[in-house]
Amino acid sequence: MSAGADPLAPVVARVAPTPGRTRVVAVAGAVAVGKSTIAAELARGLRRQGATVEVLSTDGFLWPNAVLADRGLLDRKGRPQTYDLDRLAALVTDARAGAPELSAPVYSHQRYDVLDDPVAFARPDVLVIEGVVALQRRFGDLGVYVDAEVADVERWFVARMHDLVRAATDDPDSFYSGWADLGPDAVTELAVAVWTEVNLPNLVEDIAPTAARADVVVHKGPDHAVRAVTWVDPAAGPADATRGRAGPSPGPQAPGGGVEP
Repeated sequence: MSAGADPLAPVVARVAPTPGRTRVVAVAGAVAVGKSTIAAELARGLRRQGATVEVLSTDGFLWPNAVLADRGLLDRKGRPQTYDLDRLAALVTDARAGAPELSAPVYSHQRYDVLDDPVAFARPDVLVIEGVVALQRRFGDLGVYVDAEVADVERWFVARMHDLVRAATDDPDSFYSGWADLGPDAVTELAVAVWTEVNLPNLVEDIAPTAARADVVVHKGPDHAVRAVTWVDPAAGPADATRGRAGPSPGPQAPGGGVEP
């Protein structure tokens, strides 16, 4: 990759808007790996080419907490069965069919739940869907898997947890306000426990295997910078498609799900 070159430019170039039909890009990867950042960068590149772009998080397609509680799934929140994937698939179908207006549910990280009212928006030229379940099915025209070393992703998750707890200090409505009085060491201990018992098993069992559905893998370094972009042979099997990714690897596993904090 040449110095100063945009590493995502080849990915943007592969998404050619089609008149009357929305192109769909799915961006998947581990919790805290930086999917939303990659999605936003792709959106900026596409907009520079004159395309209209909407970015949606799959978190909005989680079943509401009340539904998860009724189904005994609250402690597995973030696992594929806790999402309304049929609703996401229906949105993609409507967008591709040229429906003039679309709507999508919205997730509140402050409330740790789906909001009551969906957001409506005009059908864009390109719809970018990002989230841990974005490649659970082949939703998009282009599948992107964001990869990093597991140790780096854990470190990023712990740092994010500190940011969320710190931000909740003056926000009693925040889901994280209950931890605002904890010291830094206690927050780190909590975050590591959540990663080990919840997010790592989700990555190993449910997220990393979906890299087999990706067309391209974006490899990130310890500083979050994109180090390489690898195009995947569509004929490659799961073993080839997931080689080198933050995925099945030795490490503690425990029951649990996980959702972007």
